[in-house]
Amino acid sequence: MSASDKEDAALNLDKVSFVRADIWVWAVRKYKTRSAAAKACKAGHVKVNGKSAKASSPVRIGDNVVVRIGGFDHILTVKQLLSRRVSYPQARLAYEDLTPERLPKLSLPALPRREVGSGRPTKKERRQLDQLRGRNPNQGRR
Repeated sequence: MSASDKEDAALNLDKVSFVRADIWVWAVRKYKTRSAAAKACKAGHVKVNGKSAKASSPVRIGDNVVVRIGGFDHILTVKQLLSRRVSYPQARLAYEDLTPERLPKLSLPALPRREVGSGRPTKKERRQLDQLRGRNPNQGRR
């Protein structure tokens, strides 16, 4: 079987009406290995049509698949069934990405820091630090 025959077999699944969930998310390159995809399914990080998917759950054309990677959900609509891992441009054609854009991280002001080698804070500096942190200077002291 030549390389083009393998690609055709992976892309044209006319005889099959579904593919296993772990195989599909691995084939569209959301996970590096099939075992990682199966573990993600077992842990509940893959949902098919709103329900947690086992590794053997069927994925069909038109299904909505939600894959949680790094604490962020990727929402995919299945356009094509893949049973083998293919190149990224081909895999990208197998789904429609409905994931909303991530919000930019808010920048927080830097915390004040003492210079290295300046020694311990004085009593006055400690009081200023307590006030800055919103602590009551008399609280917890006798």
